[in-house]
Amino acid sequence: MPDPTRAADVTTVTTVSTGGARLHTEIHGPEDAPTLVLAHGWTCNTTFWHGVVRRLVPDFRVVLYDQRGHGRTPATPGNCSTDSLADDLCAVLEFTLAPGQPAIVGGHSMGAMTILAAVNRPVFRERAAAVLLCSTGADRLTGESTVLPLRPGNLRRLGQRYFLTTTLPYGGVTPVSKRVVHYITMGKGASQRQRNEMTRMVAAAPRKARGEWGRVLAGLDLSQNVAQLDKPVTIVQGTADRLTPAVHAHRIAGRLPRRPEFIELPGIGHMTPVEATDTVSDALRALAKDHL
Repeated sequence: MPDPTRAADVTTVTTVSTGGARLHTEIHGPEDAPTLVLAHGWTCNTTFWHGVVRRLVPDFRVVLYDQRGHGRTPATPGNCSTDSLADDLCAVLEFTLAPGQPAIVGGHSMGAMTILAAVNRPVFRERAAAVLLCSTGADRLTGESTVLPLRPGNLRRLGQRYFLTTTLPYGGVTPVSKRVVHYITMGKGASQRQRNEMTRMVAAAPRKARGEWGRVLAGLDLSQNVAQLDKPVTIVQGTADRLTPAVHAHRIAGRLPRRPEFIELPGIGHMTPVEATDTVSDALRALAKDHL
């Protein structure tokens, strides 16, 4: 394990997980502050959370990590699964928290699915004091996504499966790609800066790892895990989300053993921590105030 390196107020470390995974991990903020651990979604990386981090530091210690094959974490071909998502989150919790230290654990999209995959792991059960789920689903992703403007049915399901699993290059940052990423991932009110940032992030995702994780998402079924998430939960959901429409969030809310706090954001798309940064930051603050 290499020694941590510090740049400004960020400590960078490598978390070792199963299957040879070496997870790029960032620790923002003071060492003695309450800790939040945040997991990003498919085709994103740690920079996805930086707007939230800026609103929370120095009041909190915020831990971020790149999922396998994203950002600065190398891919582990053949080792992409919901089990490896859970393995990696638990490895980060063990490595970045002191013995017995609790944290608020938040995830967006595939990052929130990571939390659902980990609900029965002893490390998660011991360390997660409360949970934030942003823009996510537990099952039926290809059937209920509305990325393709088609009627519900096999054609839409197959088309959206292809969208998730293809390894064809998305292309660079162009006016066309910015319009496509905006349409798929964000609401109409997203700023030009947000559109540019998200297009650069999506374009940078390695296509082979993107396709392998896409196959995991296309076959995802964590519905049984939802009923076992016996923690305080806040759900954040945009009404204009095409990738994981609000039907997913409402179904998760109905399956949880405790009634969650449900924050619905009119006109906001899939990228809630980017499009509604203040709301997501405030939700994390509230969870920390109540449960840390």
